[in-house]
Amino acid sequence: MNQSDKIIGIDLGTTNSVLAVIQDGLPVLLPVNGERLLPSVVGIAPSGEVVVGTPARNQWVVAPERTVRSIKRKMGKAETVGMAGQTYTPQEISAFILKDMREAAQAVLGGDVRRAVITVPAYFNETQRQATLEAGEIAGLMVERIINEPTASALAYGYGLAGDQHLKVLVYDLGGGTFDVSIIELHSGVVDVLATAGDNLLGGDDFDERLAAMLADEFAEEHDIDLRQHHQAWARLLRAAEEAKIELSSAPFAEIKLEYILTRDRKGYPLHIQREVERSEFEELIADLLGRTITLVRKALEDAKLRPNDIERVLLVGGSTRIPAVWELIVAQMGQEPHIEIDPDAAVALGAAVQAGIIAGEEIDAILVDVTPYSLGIETAQVGYGGRLYADLFTPLVRRNTTVPVQKSQMFTTIVPGQEQIRINVYQGENPTASQNVLLGDFMIEGLKPNRADGLSEVTVNFQLDVNGILDVTVVERQSGKRVSEQLKASRQRLSPDDIARSQAKLAAAYTEMEADETFDPGVAALLDRARKTLEQPDLSAGLADDIAGAVANIRHAVAEEDDAQVEAYCDELIDLLMEVEG
Repeated sequence: MNQSDKIIGIDLGTTNSVLAVIQDGLPVLLPVNGERLLPSVVGIAPSGEVVVGTPARNQWVVAPERTVRSIKRKMGKAETVGMAGQTYTPQEISAFILKDMREAAQAVLGGDVRRAVITVPAYFNETQRQATLEAGEIAGLMVERIINEPTASALAYGYGLAGDQHLKVLVYDLGGGTFDVSIIELHSGVVDVLATAGDNLLGGDDFDERLAAMLADEFAEEHDIDLRQHHQAWARLLRAAEEAKIELSSAPFAEIKLEYILTRDRKGYPLHIQREVERSEFEELIADLLGRTITLVRKALEDAKLRPNDIERVLLVGGSTRIPAVWELIVAQMGQEPHIEIDPDAAVALGAAVQAGIIAGEEIDAILVDVTPYSLGIETAQVGYGGRLYADLFTPLVRRNTTVPVQKSQMFTTIVPGQEQIRINVYQGENPTASQNVLLGDFMIEGLKPNRADGLSEVTVNFQLDVNGILDVTVVERQSGKRVSEQLKASRQRLSPDDIARSQAKLAAAYTEMEADETFDPGVAALLDRARKTLEQPDLSAGLADDIAGAVANIRHAVAEEDDAQVEAYCDELIDLLMEVEG
């Protein structure tokens, strides 16, 4: 195909816009102005030059009157915005962004690019879609198709391309400026939107604002100055909050350091901000906002007349889905792990490129991504009812199907006051009982000193996994900064039948120990004994053995948590499995 006949795919986002195209049968992202994600910000520089992307975003800090951002929220409205003394329609501002994207595509492809597929939220009405078409035309593009963002996400994952698939998919899209959830059905290559719900004033920007507002309130308490009334200071605080949010998605805490946030206070002294923010503190700040997304998920399910277990795939889209609390909420609501094999920032643009390729008649292969096939984590323990210690718990840091390379950190504390050493056991697998997974390695951390008032020590465990399956584990004592590192090789092979048999034997031994455990209700103990005897059967299939082992581990964990409802639910699950074996 002649490069000038190429059709590009564009995700025209509220916060960032992304460009993609089919090359050698695969959708790939194309950088715009050297940026993989182009900030959807437009400005007029003092020289009169139009600036788009990061330069415009930087200018907004010092010259908001010459800069426009989040224009997507105004698409389809009969409004204008001011920029450097001129008025512009939302279509015209969007056209500045699209023009830069078109020129970037031409620079890479080496020919004139005039055709595009552009995505919009599923809830966009016809007026908003028409405005998007007009923005493309102003930028010199023939918009071949406007497609829904959830449909594009499904195409990125390859769903809807195979004619024999019939799937119900829930797409949870939490971007910088908007949230929407869509339930789509794919059948014989056709993609239908069954239901959609959303909030175009809810996204990562709102999370940034919550964190910035907390810091501004603390600053006002100390200095009696409201930073919201100082545009440049407030803009810097918002930027710092965004950077902290991003860091907290992979680390347990982040430090915000803003020197000279105000050049002088009422007495002429410069003022600064230095504050450490913990992930748990940030997640508590935005808990109600994340709760609103789950309310909308339930609404979409209700509108589609479906239950969570009717959904066969859950896709996470949008950069804000990297927040660990989002994962936990989705798993709790939907009862399944979402798919994150494709970069959530890129999925919509890649899907738009797939649709563009289909229109252009290109041969398209499935997107190949390198993911970790198993979860990676460490063995942990927790103190339960009556001070009883529950050990051998598996806490994953990197979840299975996560795109590699990846880096994740989490903070842990010692168990008893004054504890001077801990052993780090690194496992790979999916079982909530650590020892039922594959041990990748272990090492000792010694010489710990209490760094909390209760005599416990806090340490940060960092996992860094590369494309070759090499796992670098680093443990940092929070107060002293002392570091201990270990390099391990993550196995990419499935467990052999012998491995499974050994695990089953170990599991059976664990159940024998549990028989004497007086903390179990007699009915639960009898059920676990029945499970133990079932696992001893030599002809038991590996799949059923794994399911039974998982159910038993879940019961143990629920008992430790004193969650009677969960204990009952997991016992019912185990009974069903045992009945399947017993015929």
